[in-house]
Amino acid sequence: MSSKTYDALVIGSGPGGYVCGIRLAQLGLRTAVVEQDRLGGVCLNVGCVPSKALITASKLYQRVQHAGAMGIHADGARIDWDATQAWKRGITDKLSGGIGALLKANKVDHVKGSARLLAPAKVGVTGADGSTREIEAAHIVVATGSSPVQIPGFPFGGRIVDSTAALALAEIPKRLAVVGGGYIGLEMGGVYARLGAQVTIVEALDRLCATVDADLVRPVEQSMKKLGVVVHTSTKALGCEETASGVTVRLEKSKKGALEPLSVEADVVLVTVGRRPNTRGLGLEEVGVAMTERGFIAVDAHLRTNVPGIYGIGDVVGNPMLAHKASKEGEICAEVIAGKPSRFDARVVPAVVFTDPEIATAGPTLEELEASGRKLKTGKFLFGALGRAMTTNETAGFARVVSDAQTDELLAVHIVGPEASELIAEAALAIEMGAATEDLALTIHSHPTLAEATMEAAKVALGEAVHAVNR
Repeated sequence: MSSKTYDALVIGSGPGGYVCGIRLAQLGLRTAVVEQDRLGGVCLNVGCVPSKALITASKLYQRVQHAGAMGIHADGARIDWDATQAWKRGITDKLSGGIGALLKANKVDHVKGSARLLAPAKVGVTGADGSTREIEAAHIVVATGSSPVQIPGFPFGGRIVDSTAALALAEIPKRLAVVGGGYIGLEMGGVYARLGAQVTIVEALDRLCATVDADLVRPVEQSMKKLGVVVHTSTKALGCEETASGVTVRLEKSKKGALEPLSVEADVVLVTVGRRPNTRGLGLEEVGVAMTERGFIAVDAHLRTNVPGIYGIGDVVGNPMLAHKASKEGEICAEVIAGKPSRFDARVVPAVVFTDPEIATAGPTLEELEASGRKLKTGKFLFGALGRAMTTNETAGFARVVSDAQTDELLAVHIVGPEASELIAEAALAIEMGAATEDLALTIHSHPTLAEATMEAAKVALGEAVHAVNR
C-alpha cells in the first residue's frame, strides 16, 4: 500500500470541494482532491448544469411554438432528443474538463478513487481497480455532497427514476408521473410537459414547493395548468406496479377528512422527495466526528467539526443544499485552514427555482417574517406593468420587497417572473450590505429592463410609486 502526505486533502470535487482545493493551493498549502467519479460532482454532471440545459431547451422549444403573437411562425418545429442530449453532455464534459485544468494549473493533485477516514489525519483511498493507498494530511475537508432519497414502494431502476436518471432518458415519455412537488419535481416536470409529455405531479403536502410563499408558486401553477399538467396535492404515493403498457402508481388523496384512493398511469415515474447527505461509509463515526439528528456533519461557523483537523462543507453540513452556498463554504474553509480570520456569516443565501416563470428569493419568506411579529412594509410590482416584460412576451409574476416598517431595513426580496434567477443578485447584494428600501428606490435602473421591477416594488413600499397605484 503506497502512501503520500499533504497539508490538506479534500474529499469530493463538487462546487464546494474543487473550489476549496483550488483556494487552499492559492494560499500555499500542498493540496489534493479525491474524487471517485467525474470532476464537478453532482451539480455539474447530473444536477444544476444539465438540468438547466434541458430547462432552457424546453423553454425555447415552447416559445418557438408560441411566437405567433410576435409575427414569427416556425411551423414544423421539432425536438431531436438525441441531439439535445448530446448538446447537454457537451456542456458538462467541457466544464468537468475545465475543472481538471484549473486543478492542474493551481498544482492541486487529483486522486481518483473513493475515500474513507482511517484516523483524524489519515485517509484510505480505493481506486476503481481495487488498489488502495493511504494519504496523510493535517487538514481533511469532507465535501461529498448528497443523493436522492428513495421511498418505500418505488425502487429505483427501469421505469422508476431519480433526478439523475431523469436527465438522461432515452426518449421523451408520453406520460410522466412525478412523486414530489418540490423544486426538482417542478423543474423536471416542467421540462417534459413543455416537450409534450402528459405530466402528473403528486405532492403529500397541501401545496407545491412549500419552502417558498404560496403566492410565488401561483403563477407557476397557472403556467403548468396551461400545459395540461395535473397536480394532486395532499396526496400520498403508496406504491407502483409495472404493467404491459407502463407503470400504475397507487395514490391516496386526503379530501375533506376522508382518504380517497387514486391511480395514475405513466410510462416513467420520477421520484424526487428530497436529498440525503453522503456521509455513509466515510468512517466519520469511527474517528469521532459528531453528526446532527438528521445525519448531517455538525460544524461551526468556521466549518470545523468537533475533531481537530476535520472540516465539512456543502450538502453534508445541512440546508440549504445549494451549489453556491457550498462554493462559498469551500472558500471560507480554505481560508480558515490557512489561518485567516474567516467565517461563514452570510446574511442571505439566494435561492432559485428554475420553473416557468422562475422563482427567486433572498431572505426569509413573507410567512416567516410575518410570524416573527416584526412590523413590516411591503411593495409589490407586477411584471405585467413593465415595458421590458411586454417586449419579451413574458409578463407573468411580480417582484416584492419586504422591509422593517420602523427602520426601512431591507429584509427580503421575492421574485417570480422572467429571469428571476438573474434579478435576485441585486437583492442579495443589497441585503448583504444592509441596504434600506429607499436605497433600492433611489438607485437609477436602466430602462427598459426587467430589473426595474425591483426598483418599482421598493417605490411601492415607500408609497412613492409612479407606475403603480399607491395604497
